[in-house]
Amino acid sequence: MLKGLNAIVTGSTSGIGLGIANVLASKGANLVITGFGDADAIEKERAGLAEKYGVEVVYSNADMSKPDDVRAMVELCVEKLGSVDILVNNAGIQHTASVEEFPEEKWHQVIAINLSGIFFAIQAALPQMKKKGFGRIINIGSVHGLIASKHKAAYVAAKHGVVGLSKVVALENAGTGITSNTICPGWVHTPLVQKQIEAMAEEQGISVEAATEKLLIEKQPSKQFATPEQMGELAAFLSSEAAAQITGVAIPVDGGWTAQ
Repeated sequence: MLKGLNAIVTGSTSGIGLGIANVLASKGANLVITGFGDADAIEKERAGLAEKYGVEVVYSNADMSKPDDVRAMVELCVEKLGSVDILVNNAGIQHTASVEEFPEEKWHQVIAINLSGIFFAIQAALPQMKKKGFGRIINIGSVHGLIASKHKAAYVAAKHGVVGLSKVVALENAGTGITSNTICPGWVHTPLVQKQIEAMAEEQGISVEAATEKLLIEKQPSKQFATPEQMGELAAFLSSEAAAQITGVAIPVDGGWTAQ
C-alpha cells in the first residue's frame, strides 16, 4: 500500500509514534524515526522494525525544539532514503499547572516542541514534496486541539495551533498532490498515560484499575482507550490515494469525547 514511500515519524521510539511507525512499515514505507531514550534500546527498535518489515529504517536524534535539528532530520531523510513523502509530526510533551502557576520555561518548551517543531518540519519538507508532486503531512494533535481542559494552558494552546497550522498548509498546497491533516486522539494507552494513571491511583489512594476507570469515565464515553495501532492505521489511510481529497481536517479518535 505504501511501498516505495519514505516517512518521517517524530517521537517514534515509544507510545503513539512507535505504533504509527510499525503500521507504516508494515505497509511498506521506509522510515526515519526520532526520539530520546537509551541508545541501545533505540537501536534495538530501529533494527527490529527494519528486520520485521523488510524496510529501511534510519534514526535521527533531532531535538524538535531546535529548528536546525528539525531541518537536519528532513535532510537526513532525503539523503538516506531519497525523498520525504510522508511527514508524521507526533513528538510532544506535556506539563500541567494553572495559568497563574505555569512556569515560563515550561510554556516555552511545550510551545517549541508541540507547535514550533511541527512548523519547521513542515517548512523543511514541503519543497521536497513539491519536487515529486506528492506529500502527506499528518500532524498528531489531540482532542485538546478542539476543546480545552483545566491546567493544560500550553498544551491546549499548542494543539489548537497545530489544527490551525494544518489548515493553512492544506489551503496553500491544495491541488499540488500534498495534503495536510490532523489526527486528534483522546485517551490512548501509552506508557505516558499509564504513568498518569499510577500517579492518580497513588494520590487518591485507589487501585490502578479504579484510577483507569475514573480517567476514562470522566472524558471518554466509550470507556475504552484508543490504541497506537489505530492511530497508525488512520495515518496509513491518510497517506493513501484513497485520501487524496481529504485535506485540512481534524479527525478526533476519542471514543466520543468531543461529541459531548
